[in-house]
Amino acid sequence: MLKLIASSRIHPTVLRPAHDSASPLLRVLASLGGGLSRRSTNVGGRHFFCSDSSDGSDQVVDAGVKAADDSQSKASAIVPTYPRPEDYLTVLALPLIHRPLFPGFYMPIYVKDAKLLAALQESRERQAPYAGAFLLKDEPEADPSVVSSTDTEKSVYDLKGKELFNRLHEVGTLAQISSIHGDQVILIGHRRLRITEMVTEDPLTVKVDHLKDKAYNKDDDIIKATSFEVISTLRDVLKTSSLWRDHVQTYTKHIGDFTYPRLADFGAAISGANKLQCQQVLEELDVYKRLKLTLELVKKEMEISKIQESIAKAIEEKISGEQRRYLLNEQLKAIKKELGLETDDKTALTGKFRERIEPKREKCPPHILQVIDEELAKLQLLEASSSEFSVTRNYLDWLTALPWGEYSDENFDVTRAQNILDEDHYGLTDVKERILEFIAVGKLRGISQGKIICLSGPPGVGKTSIGRSIARALNRKFFRFSVGGLADVAEIKGHRRTYIGAMPGKMVQCLKNVGTANPLVLIDEIDKLGRGHAGDPASALLELLDPEQNANFLDHYLDVPIDLSKVLFVCTANVVEMIPNPLLDRMEVVAIAGYITDEKMHIARDYLEKTTREACGIKPEQVEVTDAALLALIENYCREAGVRNLQKHIEKIYRKIALQLVRQGEMIEATDSAQSMEPTKDKVDSDELGQNTVRKENSELVEGSNPEKVGKTCDVDKEQTNLSSDQSQCIEVVKESVDGKEIETKTIEKVLVDKSNLADFVGKPVFHAERIYDQTPVGVVMGLAWTAMGGSTLYIETTIIEEGEGKGALNLTGQLGDVMKESAQIAHTVARAILMEREPKNLFFANSKLHLHVPAGATPKDGPSAGCTMTTSLLSLAMKKPVKKDLAMTGEVTLTGKILPIGGVKEKSIAARRSEVKTIIFPSANRRDFDELAPNVKEGLDVHFVDDYMQIFYLAFGDEQS
Repeated sequence: MLKLIASSRIHPTVLRPAHDSASPLLRVLASLGGGLSRRSTNVGGRHFFCSDSSDGSDQVVDAGVKAADDSQSKASAIVPTYPRPEDYLTVLALPLIHRPLFPGFYMPIYVKDAKLLAALQESRERQAPYAGAFLLKDEPEADPSVVSSTDTEKSVYDLKGKELFNRLHEVGTLAQISSIHGDQVILIGHRRLRITEMVTEDPLTVKVDHLKDKAYNKDDDIIKATSFEVISTLRDVLKTSSLWRDHVQTYTKHIGDFTYPRLADFGAAISGANKLQCQQVLEELDVYKRLKLTLELVKKEMEISKIQESIAKAIEEKISGEQRRYLLNEQLKAIKKELGLETDDKTALTGKFRERIEPKREKCPPHILQVIDEELAKLQLLEASSSEFSVTRNYLDWLTALPWGEYSDENFDVTRAQNILDEDHYGLTDVKERILEFIAVGKLRGISQGKIICLSGPPGVGKTSIGRSIARALNRKFFRFSVGGLADVAEIKGHRRTYIGAMPGKMVQCLKNVGTANPLVLIDEIDKLGRGHAGDPASALLELLDPEQNANFLDHYLDVPIDLSKVLFVCTANVVEMIPNPLLDRMEVVAIAGYITDEKMHIARDYLEKTTREACGIKPEQVEVTDAALLALIENYCREAGVRNLQKHIEKIYRKIALQLVRQGEMIEATDSAQSMEPTKDKVDSDELGQNTVRKENSELVEGSNPEKVGKTCDVDKEQTNLSSDQSQCIEVVKESVDGKEIETKTIEKVLVDKSNLADFVGKPVFHAERIYDQTPVGVVMGLAWTAMGGSTLYIETTIIEEGEGKGALNLTGQLGDVMKESAQIAHTVARAILMEREPKNLFFANSKLHLHVPAGATPKDGPSAGCTMTTSLLSLAMKKPVKKDLAMTGEVTLTGKILPIGGVKEKSIAARRSEVKTIIFPSANRRDFDELAPNVKEGLDVHFVDDYMQIFYLAFGDEQS
């Protein structure tokens, strides 16, 4: 806008250069702007323009130098008009929104009111181009420091008549209408006006008084000093602000004589002060006060300039520092590259990958080397900033990190492997034998092929730890990952590498972690595989675990075949039936039935107790756990097949012992401190338990004032330790005299855990004797069942509800499954047939309503192994004859009386031993399973193998034909 006004919108005759006889103040300002270019520049949003506004009445300031003669013609930038400006006492009122117009300055304004614009145009054409420019007051609730928005300006343009008149400041400026272009009016300020009254409302016309500055002494030192301070401050501002230099340059080009009032107006006009401060300068008629106000404004502007300079300097330093660092780094790279000390990123990456694959090149398969070379060539052609570059880099990183053809040296020493397996686990003969077979085959062949072994058994039998021991025995690297709940195929087969965050599957991650191609991989909880929207992981494992396919296992991320045939896979499962059949077909199942009581005793004594004692920081001489306590712990608290719960109970015992020992130590320290504080003559006496105690002759007690505790320093709060005195040896505190000196000796208490005080450590027994009857009554027979926690004995009870002709029926209770319900119906039919054959006149089943119940009704029961037991129970009731003492049986019966094989022979044999059963009846088809059991399981059992129910009949009821 400033350029527009300066160049084309003002007639050349309007503005002319200042006269040579300018005042000294003008020369000062002219010298400040002398180095500037002589072109008009934009003011940056402040719409002012300097011009001469002298009307011949202003006083000229000498400033210490002789001023030009008053009669000399003054340089003027105003076109003479007739009549003179002071003759206009009624003018159109123009509202100014942002800043007041100062005399001697230009200001463009926009007039939206068409009637007012027409009136201005008419005034200009009538050779009376003057109007009054008055600053608009803010609304009462408005904040003057906040810039008004466009909406506010629109509302101001809507003001008319009296409402507009009331919003105008009284003091304004007589403005010459320089030009009108559309709705833009260029005003030139001349002199100050004061509104006296309103003449017309639309357009707003007001009567005005012309204001003149108060008389002042141009030689007054204070005025001179103030004006020089204004000029000095302006000079300082000019050094930092180019915007102010533009103002001064323009002003010095078009100014006439420079006076004190004009200096004050100039400083206020170009300052960044708000409109109210500028209006205050405009209204001030006292020249000295006006100079003081202007000085405050330019001083404030000076401070703003300093802040601006510091901000600019800080930003410049930051930018220049970063730029300098960048340039230096680039120069350093260029120098290093020139000297051959360093290559660029892509070359360095390629070199790193080639260096990584070089040692494996001879062992690496050719198709892998071809893929690596192709990817390296592609990496060189890609831009480092492209997404494909990072994908290729990560792919090469994985591809070169895998152990292609690198195998760990296996140890085929069978004796060493046997020792390691025995050291880590007790029992488990089947598993150890299978591993030793694998080692023997590898020794004979010279190489070992990977196998897939599945260890199945209840929780806590050591399946996972067996895998770790096998790896140690074979000298293979060990890697474990659990697939329990796994529902995403990508965890097994990997993601496609085009996806964001793609990664290979678990097997590729395993090979990278272990660094060999023949590790032992333990796949835990394979019977708990999930199945979700991301595919079926069980099916994805088929390729991994199939010996015919895993030599060319294809991962989705690597997309190259990987040889997994040397990997030994060990899977663990609790229930084999939960494993999908196609997956189970590829594995060799080794069942771990669990541990019998003797095995648990050895494990607790040789493994668990030793480990727990060391973990608790207890010395062996401080505690003794008897065999009777361990046996009671196993029988009454930890009957499950595994030993995990047994370990928890042993840890519980040792934690309580640790607390007891710490309390005893604190009690001894308290006793020592009490004795040292009150030295008295001690006498060793013996109480009623025969324990050594310390008694003080003055009858003062160490542990309190209870007379019953006199001298019993060894009694360590037996309510807290819950130990009776006969299970713990008391601490001795004895003072002996050696060479005339008393030496105190302390004996550490040895805690004894026996069957009698076991409940103090682990609480009340969880299990009670499974054997409810010493001699089973009529209609009750003991069966053998398999559970996830091992084997257990199960009674089957039958009784009569009512008798009557034709009322034969059978009710079943005890949470029986469909298979057991059908077994009960079959048993009922078989029993009726046998009774009819043996006692034709006995119509018991035809006329009796029976109730068959299996105790522990809250536990669901199902399975095809209770038929013969149910049949025997029904016949016992029908013949009113109990079965033999200490007899248990298991097996499924058909309608023709044949006995079918069952499962869980070992678990059921263990359950029978636990219940002190001497005679067991198994199906003949299970003879081989029983023969394979360990001798300590079979010891003391009288086992009969039958294939027809009549054999059971003779055994159960003691017939002479047995």
